[in-house]
Amino acid sequence: MTERLKEQLMEWAEKYNDPLYFVEDPISFPREFARRDACLQDIEIAALFSAHFAWGRRAMIVRDCQRLFDHMEWRPLDYIMSEDYRNDDSSIHRTIKWSEVAGICRRLREWYRWHDSLEELSQQEVRSIIFRQKEDRNAPNKKINMMRRWMVRDDGKVDLGLWKHSSKEELIIPLDVHVYDQAVALGLTQRKQKDLKTALEITAAFKEIFPDDPAKGDFALFGYGIDNA
Repeated sequence: MTERLKEQLMEWAEKYNDPLYFVEDPISFPREFARRDACLQDIEIAALFSAHFAWGRRAMIVRDCQRLFDHMEWRPLDYIMSEDYRNDDSSIHRTIKWSEVAGICRRLREWYRWHDSLEELSQQEVRSIIFRQKEDRNAPNKKINMMRRWMVRDDGKVDLGLWKHSSKEELIIPLDVHVYDQAVALGLTQRKQKDLKTALEITAAFKEIFPDDPAKGDFALFGYGIDNA
């Protein structure tokens, strides 16, 4: 990586690590719960579902997150522990149905009956225990890594920094098609697969710039996408 590219990535990361760019964004929901001094579990649940819905246009994601939390009456933990879930095959967000949300709620209820926080779960455990997805050691788990970035990074700007027993150094860049395309354009990876190995390669590139906080590079990629739209 050239020094010029490093400087440009640092500049984008500093500029776009700013709440002003994330008002209409799925992270605005866990941030709102945090602003209301909600309990940790409310914030975690908001982060999990907001990240799970983070697929498609931001306006659509925000609209459907709003629908979900309105339905929960802005008390996610109470809703989950109530066991009174909407459970039908109509869509809440794109191909995500209310029945899928109900299943996630049931598994969250079981988890919170015995545990205080989702922080105890690894990336793969969130995938298998909460989302009930087949174990896949090659999956980039973009949504889970996005949620983890929100909950772990603690610079007091965009991310929440509420998970105190997790290390920023171990976070992985949330990899989707747009992030992949941006990383390829910047020369951060040449791999063809959009898998975990590629996410780790991009993360390793950002460790050259932010050795203790590689996920800060997510803001650099966001900035590149805006400046080169």
